[in-house]
Amino acid sequence: MKEVVKGFRKIVYLTFPPDVSGRPVVCNLGKLFELSFNILKADISPRHEGTMTLEISGLEPDFHKGVSYLKENGVRIIPVAHKIFRDEESCIHCGLCTSMCPTSALTVDKGTRMVTFDVDKCSACGMCTRVCPVRAMTLDLDENNRQ
Repeated sequence: MKEVVKGFRKIVYLTFPPDVSGRPVVCNLGKLFELSFNILKADISPRHEGTMTLEISGLEPDFHKGVSYLKENGVRIIPVAHKIFRDEESCIHCGLCTSMCPTSALTVDKGTRMVTFDVDKCSACGMCTRVCPVRAMTLDLDENNRQ
């Protein structure tokens, strides 16, 4: 009987330097490492620096091999958890952000009526930062935090 191994899923933010932005390095994740990927957000132009938010799924060892491959090919990678933040003291739990969140990372707890933030579901699209009336949600665009 074959052992069933639970899949692994992670959302990452990628930055491509100009010399890499026109190459199929993301497509190779599927071909070389048997990983699936879902492009959540992308701004890529050949011969220009590009960015992409990617959900990668597969086996965890394959994920780590794929990430190493991307790094070896000049792609800078940062977990989405390091890109979006919520200031818990500022949040007034109005729920506006939940209506804009495409991944349901922000939801209202029906029992407490408090907004909860699941960083693992966040795609760092920034929609919540645009509607938050008290600016409790922030997107870190600091290029110095890259791995």
